[in-house]
Amino acid sequence: MSEKNNQTKMRSEAFVTASNAPVEPLYDVDHLGTLETFLNDLGEPGKFPFTRGVHPSMYRSQFWTMRQYAGFATAEESNSRYKYLLEQGQTGLSVAFDLPTQIGYDSDSEQAAGEVGKVGVAIDTLADMEILLRDIPLDKISTSMTINASASVLLAMYIAVAEKQGISANQLRGTIQNDILKEYIARGTYIFPPRPSMRIITDIFSFCKKEVPQWNTISISGYHIREAGSTAAEEVGFTLANGIAYVQAALDAGLDVDDFAPRLSFFFNSFTDLLEEVGKFRAARRLWAKIMRERFGAKNPKSWMLRFHTQTAGSTLTAQQADNNIVRVTIQALAAVLGGTQSLHTNSRDEALALPSEESARIALRTQQIIAHESGVAETVDPLAGSYYVEATTARIEHEAAAFIQKIDDLGGVIPAIEQGFIQASIQRSAFTYQDDIEKQKRIIVGVNKFTINEPPPKGLLKISKTVEENQIRKLQQIRAQRDSLRLQSALKTLKTAAQGQDNLMPHILEAVRCYGSVGEICNTLREVFGEYKENVVL
Repeated sequence: MSEKNNQTKMRSEAFVTASNAPVEPLYDVDHLGTLETFLNDLGEPGKFPFTRGVHPSMYRSQFWTMRQYAGFATAEESNSRYKYLLEQGQTGLSVAFDLPTQIGYDSDSEQAAGEVGKVGVAIDTLADMEILLRDIPLDKISTSMTINASASVLLAMYIAVAEKQGISANQLRGTIQNDILKEYIARGTYIFPPRPSMRIITDIFSFCKKEVPQWNTISISGYHIREAGSTAAEEVGFTLANGIAYVQAALDAGLDVDDFAPRLSFFFNSFTDLLEEVGKFRAARRLWAKIMRERFGAKNPKSWMLRFHTQTAGSTLTAQQADNNIVRVTIQALAAVLGGTQSLHTNSRDEALALPSEESARIALRTQQIIAHESGVAETVDPLAGSYYVEATTARIEHEAAAFIQKIDDLGGVIPAIEQGFIQASIQRSAFTYQDDIEKQKRIIVGVNKFTINEPPPKGLLKISKTVEENQIRKLQQIRAQRDSLRLQSALKTLKTAAQGQDNLMPHILEAVRCYGSVGEICNTLREVFGEYKENVVL
C-alpha cells in the first residue's frame, strides 16, 4: 500500500460526527430503508410527521424570528441594549436574568452577594420590570424569557407591566422557558423539588390557556443538555422525554391535550457539525409528531408540531482566537436554518471571555441577516431533503433518541431516571469522550489544540461595575419603603394558603407582583410550603 493510501486509510478511521457517530465514506439509496417507509417519514412540509418543516412554505412566507439573547447589569442598561438591537433589525426580545433572579433570591440576599447583574439583568420587583420594558410595545413584540424555577413570578411581572401599558394579557406573545426538569439534569438553577415544580408548571399551562392564550407556556430545552456534553441523539431523546413528562403531568392535572399542546415549544442547541445538526432537527420534529399523535392521541395537527428556538453552541466558543467564533456561529446558524428553526439566537464572538459587547452583538445579528438575505437557503423549503447522508442521519438520530425514551419509560419516567442518575451519567460519559478526544487530538479545535498562535489579551470586553449590586440593593430598599406592606402581606398569606391546597397559584402570584412583592419574597413563601430541592449526587 502506498504512503498516500495508508494516510487515507488512517484518516478515514477517525471519521465520526461531533456526537462520535461513525460516518461512512459514501451514502446512497440503500441507506434509506424501504422506499415506502422513507416517503412516509419524509412527508410534505406543514403536514404530519413534519420532517420537512412545520409550515408549508417555511421561510418563503416569513423568516425565522431573529431573537438575540441579552440582559446584564441593571434594567436601565438592558433596556438600552434591547432598543439598540431592535434598531439594528432584531425581530424579537430574549431576556437573560441574573443568577439570583433565576433561583429566587433578592439582590440584597446573602446568597446573591457577588452575582447581582453578572450573567443577566437583576430583577427584584415589578419596578425593575417596568424599567426593563420601558417604551417597548408589548402588543407588537414577542418576548422570550429564559427563566425556569421562578418563571411564574417573571411571567406575572410581564403581565403586570402590560396592564400598566394598557395592554390586555390576551394580546401578549412570547415564551417562558419554564423547563425545570432539565435544571435537575444539566443546569442547576432549581428551587423546589420536582413534584411541586411540576404543579407550578401545570398551573401556568391552565392559567395561560384562559388568560394569555398566545403565550408559549414552556420551552422544553435540549440546549443545556447539549451544553453539558450530550450527543445529538441524547439531546433529542432526553428533551422529548422531558416533554412527555410535562404532557403527562398536564393530563394528570385534568387538562385536555389539545388545549395546551399547541402552545408547547422547544429549545435546541446547534453545534458546528452542520449536517448532523440538520438531521437532528428533522428527527426531533418527526419523533415528537409521532409521540403526540400515537402516544397521547392528540387530534389537533398543531399539537403534533414541534416548534423550536435555536441558540448556537456556547460550549464551542473559544477564548483563543476569538474571531474564529464568528465562523463557528455562522455554520451553527446555517444548520439551524437548514433544519427549519422558528427563531434563532446567534452567540457573539467574545462570549467565552465576557458578556458580549455592543459591536459583537451586532456582528452576531448581522450573521443571521446575511444568511436570511444573501445565502439563498431560505428561498426553498427543506433544501437538503433527499440527501442520502442527511436522510440517513435523520433516521439514525430518530432511532437512537427513541431508544433513550424507551429506556426512561422502563425506569418509570423522567423523574425516577433523574433520581437514579441515569440521564446525568449518560451525559457525563459523552462529555468525557468528547473532551478526551480533544485532549488526544483525535478531534481538532482550531486555535485550541492545533493552529495555535501567541496573542495579546483581547480589548474592549464588557465589564459589570461593582456599583451595580449596591445600586440595585438601594432601589429594592426604596421600593420596600414605598409600597403598601399590609396589602402585600395579605397577598403573600393568600398565596401560601393556595400552595398548601389545590388552587391555581398564578392569580395569587400575580396579585403579590402587583403589590410590588419581590422575587425573593414570593419564592420564599413557596419555599415554606414546598421546601427546596437538594441534589442527590450519584457516584
